Amino acid sequence: MTAATGAAHAPQARRPSARFMRLARASACLALAGAAAQAVAADAPAHVPADAPQGSGPYPAIMLQEATLPTHTVYRPVDLAGAGKLPIVAWGNGACVNVGNMFRYFLTEIASHGFIAIATGPIGTPRAETHRGGYLERGAPAAGSPAAGLAAAKGEAAFPPPPGTTAAQLIAAIDWAVAENRRAGSPYFGRLDTGRIAVMGQSCGGLQATAAARDPRVSALGVWNSGLFPDAEVARKMAAADAPKSLLPTLKLASIYVTGDASDQAFPNADDDFAHIGGPSLRLWREGGGHGGTYGDANGGAYAPVAVAFLKWRLQGDRQAARLFTGPDCGLCTQPAWHLRSKHIDRP
Repeated sequence: MTAATGAAHAPQARRPSARFMRLARASACLALAGAAAQAVAADAPAHVPADAPQGSGPYPAIMLQEATLPTHTVYRPVDLAGAGKLPIVAWGNGACVNVGNMFRYFLTEIASHGFIAIATGPIGTPRAETHRGGYLERGAPAAGSPAAGLAAAKGEAAFPPPPGTTAAQLIAAIDWAVAENRRAGSPYFGRLDTGRIAVMGQSCGGLQATAAARDPRVSALGVWNSGLFPDAEVARKMAAADAPKSLLPTLKLASIYVTGDASDQAFPNADDDFAHIGGPSLRLWREGGGHGGTYGDANGGAYAPVAVAFLKWRLQGDRQAARLFTGPDCGLCTQPAWHLRSKHIDRP
């Protein structure tokens, strides 16, 4: 279409499509999620070496990169023999960042209660830990990610940047754990509970975890400060995850959706996912907290006990852990900052 007046007939600028604008807004949210998480936590611990045991659980845990899985970061108890069989937790980072120590204190806390947690990305610099998944600490993009494709094509830098991780990395973490549990000579030989597996993630990682939850080996899903978008193309473009809303009713596994208060941009998405997911589910939100959560606080802050109790309940059948969420006098019911809804939780 051309302009109706003027000596020169210049093409009229086309308005961006509604779908383009939705994708742009969603992309900005995912990228800014990392930026919002840059602020140093009020209770941020001092940096310690990766092999320094951490966590408040009965099995102090360490962070390491295994030679057989250099693309990920592993969190596990120091004493593998004394911790019993470890259920498996595959974790996707917020802001689609391929740096495995961004949620170090949160994941170490989980591991210290008798789990192995495997995060996407190798270990980055200490800044990644103190900035709670800081947007600036992106690391090298994972193979197969949109960011890696852009770099290979020598494309121009974009804002928001394309995702540096993929949902496939969570499946790769599970594959590795299952293989190591079977491999004679592995430190994990016979020590992992491959029948009890959870996928979890924050923001972008929550979209990836939801996509990975269709794997039949997965029995629990944790979605933190995240939720699907009505347009499935958003998850594909912005998180390299195949996660349409239509997936939710087909997921019959146990799930938990945790966000900050209404200032958390993922709040309505999490509400909607909770309403549509097919299995037993919990919906929690915490007053006075936004999208960044408490992951960088000492031992993962207020979010970590929720994650530990959910995993103990749903992966280990711990009825005492379930009391944090169930019954009229549940543990979270007595904490004014927390708000809890549930559905179908009587299901196994």
